[in-house]
Amino acid sequence: MIAVVNAAPLPHTDAAAEAALQPALRECVARAVRRYLADLHPQRPDGLYELVLAEVETPLLREVLHWSGGNQSRAAAALGINRATLRKKLAARGLG
Repeated sequence: MIAVVNAAPLPHTDAAAEAALQPALRECVARAVRRYLADLHPQRPDGLYELVLAEVETPLLREVLHWSGGNQSRAAAALGINRATLRKKLAARGLG
């Protein structure tokens, strides 16, 4: 299972600061996947890709929507998707 830490929204940062945050997120996911796989030993994982997407996407959508004050257009823009796609994802994850 992937651990998710609740955090306050990050203030707008410059490109260099954003670039520094990306490896930290990547490393968090890598650590969580390594731990999940180690905990499964000796079982083989099944559906790991979908599991990770579900575990990451739900809190991502929730946090960005909270950050945007519930404004779906603003949240969709921050995520780089259109509002219709966001609404579909929210409904699929039971967040709509």
